[in-house]
Amino acid sequence: MAQSPRTSPKSDFPYWLLAAGGIAAYLLFQISADDTYREILAITVKGLGVTVFVTLTAFALASLGGLALAVGSLSRFIILRQLSRFYIEIVRGVPVMVLLLYVAFVASPALVAAVNWVLEAIGTDVSIRSRDFSLLWRAILALSIGYSAFIAEVFRAGIQAVDKGQIEAAEALGMGPWLRFRLIIFPQALRTILPPLGNDFIALIKDSSLVSVLGVADITQLGKVYAAGSFRFFETYNVVALLYLLMTVTLSLALRRFEAGKQYKDR
Repeated sequence: MAQSPRTSPKSDFPYWLLAAGGIAAYLLFQISADDTYREILAITVKGLGVTVFVTLTAFALASLGGLALAVGSLSRFIILRQLSRFYIEIVRGVPVMVLLLYVAFVASPALVAAVNWVLEAIGTDVSIRSRDFSLLWRAILALSIGYSAFIAEVFRAGIQAVDKGQIEAAEALGMGPWLRFRLIIFPQALRTILPPLGNDFIALIKDSSLVSVLGVADITQLGKVYAAGSFRFFETYNVVALLYLLMTVTLSLALRRFEAGKQYKDR
């Protein structure tokens, strides 16, 4: 049955993108024409590097942790399966903000104390102070822990989507578990999970703004400090929102193009 013009993809013109582009153009014009907007942009853009660093580092660590958790949750050993599921369900049930505060002010000092106990037990004079563990890395650790639980479910779904016949054929050829995973399972799972992984990456860009509660000098924190001192809340948060939207919408459009290209190749 042919699609009606109302539901045809060709007729689904991205008017939302035109509206978003119009808003962005208006804000960019304000930045170019207004000294206040230019001053705010010059200040907040200094936090762009921190935002990008936090996002990339936390996402890389979360992806590695998520892959390990996904493999553990599918392991033939019940202890690994249960431990992985325990971690995933518990961490997914805690809000990212609460997890951030818990890691920063509870888990990190406890970790430092445990390291000092080990160093003292082996007879060294070296000790670590809690303040030596910077708030930036505490924030990265918290985001990595939180997102690893969500990414683990993405990896698990991708691994389970691989045709079992190919895995059985690899076993018949004498491939060991590691070789099967590296050559057969993971490459095919990766193609399936790239779109949802991209969505998680975009979500992490937005959640990276939460590190501002720890005083980390990202875009949000610099904007918050400027607004508190100048009382220019409207202009400041317009600029902050614009910077995040430029990153997330650009990545979202790139992800959609990738998905469209992948579907075209699979035909």
